[in-house]
Amino acid sequence: MTAVGPHQVDIAIVGGGLVGASLACALAPLTERHGIKVAVVEAAPLANSASTPWQPSFDARSSAIAQGSAERFRAMGLWEPMSEQAAAIHRIHVSEKGHLGVTRLTAAELDQPALGYVIPNAWMGRVLHRRLAELPIEWHCPASVEAIDSAEEGYRLSLSDGCTLQAGLTVLADGGRSGLKEQLGIASDATPYDQVALIANVEVSRPHDGVAYERFTREGPIALLPLSGQQMALIWTHPAGREQARLALGDGDFLTELQRAFGDRAGRFRRVGSRHAYPLTLVTARETIRPGLAVLGNAAHSLHPVAGQGFNLALRGVTDLVAALELAIADGQPLGGMLTLRDFEARRIVDRHRVIRFSDGLVRLFGIDSGLLAHARAAGLVGLNLIGPLRRGLARRAMGLER
Repeated sequence: MTAVGPHQVDIAIVGGGLVGASLACALAPLTERHGIKVAVVEAAPLANSASTPWQPSFDARSSAIAQGSAERFRAMGLWEPMSEQAAAIHRIHVSEKGHLGVTRLTAAELDQPALGYVIPNAWMGRVLHRRLAELPIEWHCPASVEAIDSAEEGYRLSLSDGCTLQAGLTVLADGGRSGLKEQLGIASDATPYDQVALIANVEVSRPHDGVAYERFTREGPIALLPLSGQQMALIWTHPAGREQARLALGDGDFLTELQRAFGDRAGRFRRVGSRHAYPLTLVTARETIRPGLAVLGNAAHSLHPVAGQGFNLALRGVTDLVAALELAIADGQPLGGMLTLRDFEARRIVDRHRVIRFSDGLVRLFGIDSGLLAHARAAGLVGLNLIGPLRRGLARRAMGLER
């Protein structure tokens, strides 16, 4: 009996979540024009939701999508269906509790339809997977990578479904808890914030009018993002350990404490969905490229949610990787070659460092409990609100319209 050798593909994407699925969709022009063979390996079974009616859950987790990310999805032909469940952010209100300084960013002053959008993750996944079902992409789901070994050209992936892939380029897009980086000896730098994010959906007493709030408190920042109707997504940062008491509260007591911490700017909090908590740590992989290998999304960097930039940064990484691969094809270079991957890394390095510095600096600046510094922060917020060009530049960068 003849042994069956590895199945050859040009690109293997490990992880079919939001980042991996976005990459697979973004590769569609290369698969159609150049016959690039793409395989996606996803460990979690996909819900068979293509024919079922969409019923958004009050408890569904959502992501903030910058205007620049919406334009990237538009270029993939995905924004029209994705926008069906998108709540637009027209204004961002930034303040610090106990101080008068406020900064307001508006879409109107930037001549943009919105600063960004908030979309249920489940809906984004549905739109992405519907598109992938139309493409000549090889799916291995549910399947996990049991072993990954360097080969002469790329990597050999042994899958739990019994298949072996030989890939010219392997992309790790399987999130921050993957063991594949460790298997490959890729170290990460981790800086715990000693904070925990408590997330939930809440209902407010009046229309939010597309306003997103970032409220800095002594305990940590509180973010409220607009959803459909009068719902908002809550991200409430706590010192590690203090979140447990609030997780244990009844809904009424929880809403009372939230009201006390946040104030009345968004109206009265009337309802809360299920609550979840996760520790916050800045994690950055020390390597994002190797011959035949690229690392994307949370596998490459996991950020504090204070600036809402994690998925947007990852999506720009998707765009830059595809651009580097297009150039490699035009120049006759191997997709997993270091010339191609160094081009990708050169496109990413400035953007990645800038966003990490900004989000990390914001956490640390507002985390210092100093009366003098608090006054300086308030003055800075007031000054930022008064200086139009500076405020607009900050907004355009946060929207992913400038690098």
